[in-house]
Amino acid sequence: MDDATIAGLLLARTGDDRPGLRTRERVWTWDEVVRESAARAALARELRAGGPFHIGVLLDNVPEYVFWLGAAALSGASIVGINPTRRGAYLEQEVRHTDCQLVVTDRAGLELLADLDIGVARDRFLLVDDPGYPARVAAHPDTPVRDPAVTAATQFLLLFTSGTTGASKAARCSQGRLVQTARYGSAKFDVGREDVAYCCMPLFHGNALMALWAPALAAGACVALTPRFSATGFLSDVRHHGVTYFTYVGKAIAYILATPELPGDVGTTLTHAFGTEASPEDRRAFLRRFGCRLIEGYGSSESGGMVELAPEGPASALGRPAHAGVKIVDPETREVCPPAVLDEHGRVANPEEAVGEIVDVHGAARFEGYYKNPAADAERVRHGWYWTGDLGYLDAAGYLYFAGRSGDWIRVDGENISALLTERVLRRHPQIMAAGVFAVPDPRSGDEVMAAIEIPEGVAFADLDLPGFLAGQADLGPKGAPRYVRVSHALPATGSNKLRKKEMRLVGWRTGDDVHRWAGRGTPEYTRMTAADKAALRAEFHANERQRFLP
Repeated sequence: MDDATIAGLLLARTGDDRPGLRTRERVWTWDEVVRESAARAALARELRAGGPFHIGVLLDNVPEYVFWLGAAALSGASIVGINPTRRGAYLEQEVRHTDCQLVVTDRAGLELLADLDIGVARDRFLLVDDPGYPARVAAHPDTPVRDPAVTAATQFLLLFTSGTTGASKAARCSQGRLVQTARYGSAKFDVGREDVAYCCMPLFHGNALMALWAPALAAGACVALTPRFSATGFLSDVRHHGVTYFTYVGKAIAYILATPELPGDVGTTLTHAFGTEASPEDRRAFLRRFGCRLIEGYGSSESGGMVELAPEGPASALGRPAHAGVKIVDPETREVCPPAVLDEHGRVANPEEAVGEIVDVHGAARFEGYYKNPAADAERVRHGWYWTGDLGYLDAAGYLYFAGRSGDWIRVDGENISALLTERVLRRHPQIMAAGVFAVPDPRSGDEVMAAIEIPEGVAFADLDLPGFLAGQADLGPKGAPRYVRVSHALPATGSNKLRKKEMRLVGWRTGDDVHRWAGRGTPEYTRMTAADKAALRAEFHANERQRFLP
């Protein structure tokens, strides 16, 4: 059996009567999953038209999504995961760019797309909740068969990047690359045949596909679906399905930890999970409360396999470089950065020299590019190297640390301040569920630190005692404390729960949310900004001829 393609991994499950997919309503064996996929592959072949064989899918995490992933693998199509949190012209441009032949959705998705010109005629929509849809699928053979043209090089996914730092791009992923990712992930994250993998992150996102669905397929583990992530429903689903493994992104862990703690929490079946953006404090709290180990990792839709887990290392480290080609370099000179000098709090004492861009000098050949975006391709591959666009540093022992995206270092009074460190400090506060930190311009020179925090309903800014909390954080330098604090009960986020920091940075203090400002020196003292305060601040920019820097 060919196992170099996703189609091959799927066909290897033919005849497997172990559970392969489950929801609250039903359980499918792996053999049934294969046959459901085969029937939809036959339907896709029948409906195939000229041009790229791209199938847009706009659905929640429902079984049909999984069946169409299998259908695309067997028929040689590419799945374009459509993000339902997008709206209007942005959504129209994103979908139209990918040249879909078909769109698989439901009535809710049809309503979202109804007034948009995405380049797909209405008769090319398949509505999975249409009464006639099951019969249409059943009319096609469910004999498991792979299109003869499918190879490891066959494009399988067009994955939109999250858009947290700029316009989304559609990253290509072949069947062969996803197979390698699946095998690597199942070993790295210890996903085995006995596991129940809970898919609570959206299937249009690389986290769910690359770190959960594909490793589960490779290992023969069972995938448990929930339509959408719900912090309040998380534990109920875990107990119902007997979940052992899940993945997470962004604010998900903070939301789960914010739910009321119950005596039986530690008695769940959970053993481990993989994701990004959980702080060391979150990881300790999750392990104590649920007995579940959170594995923080590094990766992207475009690349993977750059970091090797090193559980013996510092809690804030990602691990070690997976091979000698992974380096931290100065993006201007391409020279390798020296090791970071860490103080007693783990802060980088020499950020100017030690912090650089994470690159893979051997990774250009593995980068499969973006769909119809040569400029973005050129940004990622330069001088024969693959450039991640992410910042990092190595300590003297060789452990690799993530230092944020390229815009996550803020120049304050001639000193580089880590936005990521300030975010981590803020997230330690028991009533702050999420925090984003970014630069806003100073009315006289340079930048100032602004934070956007999300707090629960019923909690006010004064309840946080933020000045007292910040004063007690020994690893927060005096210039790292935020000058502006935006307070919200629901910060803007992507469909995968990542904060939209670029959007918040562009808005700055002009947001409709409350903003509190500290304008003095010494211990922070925050005052809520009024409309008059904002007008006076704007006038200060004009007085110093810096109005061009205003958000």
